[in-house]
Amino acid sequence: MKLSYKSAGVDIFRADRIKQQIRKLASATIKTFPARKLDGFGGFFSLDGQFKNPVLISSTDGVGTKLKVAFLTRKHDTIGEDLVNHCVNDILVHGAKPLFFLDYIALGKNSLRYVSEIVAGLSRGCRKAGCALVGGETAQMPDFYREKEYDLAGFIVGAVEKSKIIDGTKIKPGDQLLGLASNGLHTNGYSLARKVFFEKAKFRLNRRIPELGSTLQEELLKVHRSYYQAIHPLLSEFEIKGMAHITGGGIKGNLVRILPAGCQAVLDTDTWMVPSVFKLIQKLGKIEKGEMFKTFNMGIGMMVAVKKDDLRPLTIRLSRSGETVYRIGEIVRGKRKVMLKGL
Repeated sequence: MKLSYKSAGVDIFRADRIKQQIRKLASATIKTFPARKLDGFGGFFSLDGQFKNPVLISSTDGVGTKLKVAFLTRKHDTIGEDLVNHCVNDILVHGAKPLFFLDYIALGKNSLRYVSEIVAGLSRGCRKAGCALVGGETAQMPDFYREKEYDLAGFIVGAVEKSKIIDGTKIKPGDQLLGLASNGLHTNGYSLARKVFFEKAKFRLNRRIPELGSTLQEELLKVHRSYYQAIHPLLSEFEIKGMAHITGGGIKGNLVRILPAGCQAVLDTDTWMVPSVFKLIQKLGKIEKGEMFKTFNMGIGMMVAVKKDDLRPLTIRLSRSGETVYRIGEIVRGKRKVMLKGL
């Protein structure tokens, strides 16, 4: 038998056909440079006078073991949007406008069929954020990843005027903390959540769970929320001093990253509604409350630090844009750390 790349598990011809579909999806996100450049070796993007003194803000991430849920459900059209939204939020905290996004998809044997669905989600997320999907890499690695599985990562670049960078340095005692609601796990804590639901409780994905008002599949595949559309238009009207995207490490692990020396954040965990999925995980897994707050966002997807005078008007504006907003704490003098009251 003659060996070939295809017999080794890499189908170049099928990959080329899929790339044609990818180009169509990506082209829908590109407004600042001709789509024909998607055939090049690199992605092109022109700032085209959008900024006077721009600072580029970048971030890269993945979606963790939420991918395992996509594999089990055979639903791959939302995982890309998860990734884009996660990355958009990561640069939004510095006031950045998303410019362009690149993806990396590494495939196991017989995983090429999922690429168009994955990229459809990436494209949808980019369109909503006004971000161009300028390129990416699809790598077939049949001996490295399990059959019908893949890994997904993304890289985003945004820009902000140098004079308008948000980095937390202006935060001071007396400032107030707002929390914007998450819709569930987002893209963090899935290793623990899967262990609780699948191994300990023996739940099936299609099981309807009264506490959640949905099936387990629907709950676990809720798309990671993007806060860009609600927050970015308000940056020119309000002095937002700092923002924290609540991802891995929970509220403490992320909020502390924006606190300057001499500032301590004091939060009351009874001031917001914790989504039912977290309560169920805690109950089924018999997990301590402190561990829950270390692992999950616990219902707060984004935190915003503002001066006291802006608290009410900003809350009203965010609420009008569809956000559920909670006043959850304040900044006081003290050691640079986050205190959670109520644990």
